[in-house]
Amino acid sequence: MTVAAPVAPRSLCVAIMCYNEAPSLENVVAEIRVELARLGVDHELVIIDDGSRDGSGEIADRLARDLPGVRVVHHPTNRGLGAVYRQAFTCGTKELATAFPADGQFDPAIIGQFLRRFDEADMVLGFIPEFRKNRSLSARAFSWAERTLYKVLFGSFPEFQGILMFRRALVDTVPLTSTGRGWMIQMELILRFIKKGYRVVSEPTGLRARMSGASKVMNLRSILSNLRQVFELRWHLWGSNDGPAAAGR
Repeated sequence: MTVAAPVAPRSLCVAIMCYNEAPSLENVVAEIRVELARLGVDHELVIIDDGSRDGSGEIADRLARDLPGVRVVHHPTNRGLGAVYRQAFTCGTKELATAFPADGQFDPAIIGQFLRRFDEADMVLGFIPEFRKNRSLSARAFSWAERTLYKVLFGSFPEFQGILMFRRALVDTVPLTSTGRGWMIQMELILRFIKKGYRVVSEPTGLRARMSGASKVMNLRSILSNLRQVFELRWHLWGSNDGPAAAGR
């Protein structure tokens, strides 16, 4: 079993995932920069513009010109959440990496909360204690079905909704096979870390109202993509001859 040495984190890359979030993007960047300055951690911000058509790309370019430590990655067309996460996992040059949506739903204070766990962890997963009870009946039913499917296919799965932070270099040690539009690549990264013996812990967070707009994640296209990928991932994981994943802590 491979376990990374407990080294205190010294630097962080924050990817900001953006698709048509012009009303909130600048505020989210400003909030995150304030928190990083307060923490005093060496950092970079990478705005990932996933083919936005509402002026988000132009706002991102202006922020990159005007603000030190901010740069932009543009997708010429909308490639979906999966492609954005794949970019976020590998675009950073710092010791740790995380990804925040540009809709403002997650308080940047989560960054400091997660950083404190890296004396004992290689990956920190956020989960939202009130997430299930505050959702619609249909959303809760879908979430229950998804969790049940993961348990059947992979064994126990750690508590996770929303933000994750991880040691960037460890991403290069695991194969990532998920290529669809949905969020399955997140689940794959978590499972691959667990199978490698890296230390994965969960941390409770809150969830705020979006600053503007509506969710672009819970749609039929992404759901169907995830269902297909979850079975493909099960095949790839068992094909590695490592057996099913163990639970995170």
